[in-house]
Amino acid sequence: MAKIIIEHNGRRTETETQQGSTWAELAETFAGNYKNDILLVHDKTHGRMIELHKKIGQDAEISFVTFQDNDGRMAYARSAILILLKAIYNVIPKEKLSRVTVEFTIGGNFYIVPKGDLCFEKLGADERRMALKEVLLPEIRAKMQEYIAADLPFMKYNLPTEEAVRKFAFHGMEDKAKLFSYRRVARVNVYNLGGFEDYFYGPMCMSTRYIKHFDLLPYQDGFMLMLPQKENPDAIAPFRPSEKLFSVQNESFRWAERIGIENIADLNEAICRGDANDLILMQEAFFEKKIGEIAQIISRQDKKIILIAGPSSSGKTSTAHRLSLQLRAYGMCPHTISADDYFKDISAREFDENGAPDFESIRAVDTEQFNEDMLKLLAGEAVVLPHYNFLNGKREYGRSATSLSKDDVLIVEGIHCLNEAFSEKLPRDAKYKIYVSALTQLNIDEHNRIPTTDGRLLRRMVRDSRTRGYSAAETISRWPSVRAGEEKNIFPYQDEADVIFNTAMIYELAVIKQYAEPLLFSIPREAPEYLEARRLLKFLDYVLSVSPEIIPKTSIVREFIGGSCLDVG
Repeated sequence: MAKIIIEHNGRRTETETQQGSTWAELAETFAGNYKNDILLVHDKTHGRMIELHKKIGQDAEISFVTFQDNDGRMAYARSAILILLKAIYNVIPKEKLSRVTVEFTIGGNFYIVPKGDLCFEKLGADERRMALKEVLLPEIRAKMQEYIAADLPFMKYNLPTEEAVRKFAFHGMEDKAKLFSYRRVARVNVYNLGGFEDYFYGPMCMSTRYIKHFDLLPYQDGFMLMLPQKENPDAIAPFRPSEKLFSVQNESFRWAERIGIENIADLNEAICRGDANDLILMQEAFFEKKIGEIAQIISRQDKKIILIAGPSSSGKTSTAHRLSLQLRAYGMCPHTISADDYFKDISAREFDENGAPDFESIRAVDTEQFNEDMLKLLAGEAVVLPHYNFLNGKREYGRSATSLSKDDVLIVEGIHCLNEAFSEKLPRDAKYKIYVSALTQLNIDEHNRIPTTDGRLLRRMVRDSRTRGYSAAETISRWPSVRAGEEKNIFPYQDEADVIFNTAMIYELAVIKQYAEPLLFSIPREAPEYLEARRLLKFLDYVLSVSPEIIPKTSIVREFIGGSCLDVG
């Protein structure tokens, strides 16, 4: 017998079960304690995620993983994508389908682009969407529903890496074949769903029956795979497209296609060819071009207050500094202000659910004073701007007065800058709002995408270690709280932006890797953050390294690894 300790809602339940029985059998016994299906098992004793079909072999302390957990939602999404791919390759003959690419997400839903003779590539945009809606997607949806009803198991087996490379090449999955040719592991896990084989980065649900809710919706040049969201696992929320967000993500992907770096395998290939330096300079030139275009718009439209917001580790500070340089090139005189300097004194602050001062809510900011000061500046008056002292929790006024001349412009950076309530009294034609985010354009392969949150987490981890002395475990433990604040205070307002600016560098993982890996390896197996560290290490193992010495001093990557010539800490 194996002794299993199950942790749930802060309580620990001890049970014994037969060695050799499956985790699915144990999960069935405790299913009534959970609102949603149990999808995986988190083995805390051995620091791993276990699929339900696996057999129980030894004592362990575990927790069951459902859709309410991030790992559960990722397993659900991977499983749904594999079902989708099997359906697509069943509906469209292999010789008529050149590839299917999972490109990026919009609102938690996946943008899928199939390419080939039967994918209506020669049609116009409207005709293509109609053909997808009326012909292709109904057939694919019906096939997916058929597979789900059949309760097909996701079978995982292990192959020698060389054999896996040959298999992927035979099936036309050239990106996977290239990807594994750069890995040092001897064997590769492959999933088989009813005869359709593919590689996926991370565990799956046990069978197709767990994927109870999905939809397919034609959109742009492909379609959206719609999946449930955490707030309502039992329904598909209406699709609310963000045209600005789609446009910048699509532009980044198309640019990556043009330069031939669509995935990690392509990046590794470029590094091995000795092209890393050219790739870095090309990416930096593209970045500078986009910053220059924004500066040109601001100068032509005579904007006086530039408001910049974005999620954690998006590179807002570097973006603000490089925008300042571009504005100077247009003869303007920028002044940078932190919205944090308008925090209310701690004595007037509300507290969060943990009893700590709430720095996330917009109510923590003295928006009345901010608007009053900005209106005076716009009217030509001189204003003494505050500085918030985080040590004593008070606003202080020790600076000289600021005034705006004809060519002066203010750049305001803060998490609430896109929220109209922050600057509601300022005339709209005086403001220009910029949403900054690191929207990863590089995926592992055509079916395994890299979440933008992973890139930002690695950035923050490296910077936290360098500038604050935080361990990787501390950064990982804080991350859910950071993400919750973004979901509440930043993401809902991204469409308020006049422009969305992507700060993800196509080469950056090859640089960040060598800083992040030692930090992640330092997390002990018994730490709660070990599983996430292990996942990130596995992901980084796909990437070859590039020397940081060739990264320009002005690069946004320097904000995180250090060595920037900009004032970014």
